[in-house]
Amino acid sequence: MNAKISHFLYSFLSLSILSIGLSAQTKQNVDFRVVFYNTENLFDPFDDPATNDGEYTPTGKSHWTMSKLNRKVMMVYRAIISAANGRFPDIIGLIEIENLWVLEYLIKKTPLKEGNYGIIHKESPDPRGIDVALLYRKETVVPLDYAFIPVRGNSKAHFSSRDILLFKASLNQETFCFIVNHWPSRSGGYMETLGKRNIAANIARRLVDSLQTKNPQSKMLLMGDFNATPDEDCFTKILKASLKPDYSSPTQLLNLSYLWLNNGIGTIRTRGRWEIFDQFVCSANLIQKGGLQVSLPETIICTEDILLEEDKRYLGKKPFRTNLGPVYHGGVSDHLPISTVLKK
Repeated sequence: MNAKISHFLYSFLSLSILSIGLSAQTKQNVDFRVVFYNTENLFDPFDDPATNDGEYTPTGKSHWTMSKLNRKVMMVYRAIISAANGRFPDIIGLIEIENLWVLEYLIKKTPLKEGNYGIIHKESPDPRGIDVALLYRKETVVPLDYAFIPVRGNSKAHFSSRDILLFKASLNQETFCFIVNHWPSRSGGYMETLGKRNIAANIARRLVDSLQTKNPQSKMLLMGDFNATPDEDCFTKILKASLKPDYSSPTQLLNLSYLWLNNGIGTIRTRGRWEIFDQFVCSANLIQKGGLQVSLPETIICTEDILLEEDKRYLGKKPFRTNLGPVYHGGVSDHLPISTVLKK
């Protein structure tokens, strides 16, 4: 596995955007805003014979149309801006994106076009065709390199899941590694799918180790829908992301969702119960003194009213979804966005 990761980390030339990034003139920011969002099936309405996207076509189960897509992208835009406290985020991690076309539609057909975003994307092997992606503001972020790390099963567990996206960038002349994840879901049963998430966690940990071996001072921010809660073994034992701040080593990983554990809110709600599936994990040097740091008070789950609706069955609030089963509901996602700020 180390050899495979090294290959994807250091053999980027065909994918490299280094020449573009180094020529970019960026503004010196006081702070950088980072948002992660599971958009819940941001699909175009066109049939792709290569994937199982038939549900999201005009004649499919969801009767997906351009009109519905237009409402969806505007609501995704509002969710992103709300999470970034009314500003254009500098980094946006996105998952459940069907393809490059919908990403371009999102940044061209909504006010995000004023943010002047670049796109990092690659088609994933997911059977439904959903991908991970990253948007970055060209005015504030200098891209250096990127790679997509495969998440595959082994001889005992044959499966293909979404790739892990690694994006290296310079922010105020500091190098950062942003790592976007969408680990295997619980569909099919928690225990039946647990091994797949453990494999994804192991691949992510090996990626972190490879980066830290090359540069122990690497500043890293992992983000994603991990389909696991912060206290599960895939986090604490395999990824080795602590829920307690540890300043003793810059290579220690800290799960920033420790900030939310006692807030009575999560990023997804199932049968009246909030859980935290969407999380930020950072290297310890992002909470130590020196350069850009994570602002802990500004590391939040966005709970703006436009993203929520009444939970009539279990009481309280729940995420305002696009569909309820095959029935169009008019919302945006079954997940809430999360955000953080990097500042001196």
